Amino acid sequence: MFGKTNKPCTKFLNLYYYASLLQQVAKDYDAACTPDFYLFDSELKLIYRGQLDDSRPGNELECDGKDLRNAIDCLLEGKENNEIQKPSIGCNIKWK
Repeated sequence: MFGKTNKPCTKFLNLYYYASLLQQVAKDYDAACTPDFYLFDSELKLIYRGQLDDSRPGNELECDGKDLRNAIDCLLEGKENNEIQKPSIGCNIKWK
């Protein structure tokens, strides 16, 4: 199932998502929580796996997508991403 998110953090990114009803994709990629962001290059090499940004519910930081945006910009510009890739922090996946 594919869809388009309408969450507030999408003001800077046009995000699409894939929902695996059998959860196989999440298992194949060792996803641990939601949201867990993965960025691949044109050869399907994993370039980034981590958080969107430092915002969290209740920490009053604005959702700006800084970490994922930086990874995308580095990929598009052919630069190495030297920023620390922080793991996603969110709700754990409820496995079926």
